[in-house]
Amino acid sequence: MTAAVSVNRGKRRLGGIGLILLGIAAGVVVLTAATPLGRYIARAAWEEGKILRGREPIARLVRDSTIDASVRAKLQLVLEARQFAVDSLGLPAEKAFTQYTQLERDTLVLVLSGALKDALTPMTWRFPVVGRLPYKGYFKLEDALRAERELAARGYDTYLRPASAFSTLGWFNDPLLSTTLAADSVDLVNTVIHELTHNRYFAKGDAVFNESFANFVGARGAEMFFRGRGDSLRAQRSVDRWADDRVLAAYWAQLYRALDSAFNAHPGAELRDARLALRDSIYGDARRALVDSIAPLLRTIAPAYAERVRLDNAALVSRRIYLTDLEAFEVAYAEVGADLRMAIDSLIARHQRKP
Repeated sequence: MTAAVSVNRGKRRLGGIGLILLGIAAGVVVLTAATPLGRYIARAAWEEGKILRGREPIARLVRDSTIDASVRAKLQLVLEARQFAVDSLGLPAEKAFTQYTQLERDTLVLVLSGALKDALTPMTWRFPVVGRLPYKGYFKLEDALRAERELAARGYDTYLRPASAFSTLGWFNDPLLSTTLAADSVDLVNTVIHELTHNRYFAKGDAVFNESFANFVGARGAEMFFRGRGDSLRAQRSVDRWADDRVLAAYWAQLYRALDSAFNAHPGAELRDARLALRDSIYGDARRALVDSIAPLLRTIAPAYAERVRLDNAALVSRRIYLTDLEAFEVAYAEVGADLRMAIDSLIARHQRKP
């Protein structure tokens, strides 16, 4: 989703937008391009086609001595992380991450989220095959900005951010993208494992589980990968970044509960002003807690993050997509003796049993 990796690493990926392209494979082209959804799918298919046309085999690039050695080393790392995900974690890769595409721009896609200002009700969009998702991707900046303005005019908080990678869940031969290669080694391995996790399991209409689960697997998988190579420095860096995600997940969950309780205690159109006033007060307190109490706990994120990170309903709902129930994943991981492959199987089975 982005060329540079942010402190909220999970939100730089998007598991659902790639799957929108399945509408084409499933015969959804019957939706005429005269409809908004038809035009959106056509645009996504066109952009995916450009990505696929630009692919080059990574194995060949690794052997090309005219390419900078540091770039070739990162490409080789991708191949090794991919094989690790298959062999050690049981994630299906097919041909994903065996090819590379250099994009013509430094941002792959812009992702729009929205939520009502006086309720934690996210805007959702319905897509073929994947169902409803609380985000929508745009390949053109002007399209994204237009959609954001339209959503804001309807009374929503809006949150537009870039993303560096997406998964088509094995339906297409997902290449490594230049936007993803810009990440450091730890985030690069994390992203490969994260996206291949979507190939293993993607629950229709449940973006929160899909992304939070893949976030867990990506982080713990990267740790396991580097530890297995004897690279204790990068293994610890993955541990530290995951620890920061867990701290922030708890913070966002507490903030979410506080806002939800306040909004529910003041229902009805006539109390909208009261809800907005409470919202402002809660976010003010949340900012102070973030700066004073949370920032000192973070291992890999600079304190300046706490002062500038966006706090509104759209941003909160978006972050929760990638940072929900992380401690439940950790409990399941501990229950199987920190065997990540077993934890993956167990968590998928549990989710499939949910009503």
